[in-house]
Amino acid sequence: MNTYIVLGRTRQQLFDIWEYTAETRGLDAADKMRDRIDAAFAKLGDSPGMGHWREDLLDQRYRFWLVHPYLIAYRCEVRPIEIIAIVHGARKLEAFFEEPIE
Repeated sequence: MNTYIVLGRTRQQLFDIWEYTAETRGLDAADKMRDRIDAAFAKLGDSPGMGHWREDLLDQRYRFWLVHPYLIAYRCEVRPIEIIAIVHGARKLEAFFEEPIE
């Protein structure tokens, strides 16, 4: 059984991260970043509730986990967990999370 699912816009975010990393640091670095993120998804799926709640961003149904420099946001009260976003931590997160969640 899958322990997590990646929602639609998050798949595009993952591709954008890989593409940016490949362009700026090379294919090996892009693949390593993708592997780190995939490993984090699996870890979160195996241990739902990990991470922290960001009261300033979303309600308690959501948790956040850092895979430097990216922040993973996921819905923790459903099984499998739902990965709703992965965003660079330097972005204006309040504005980013104003968009509706799928």
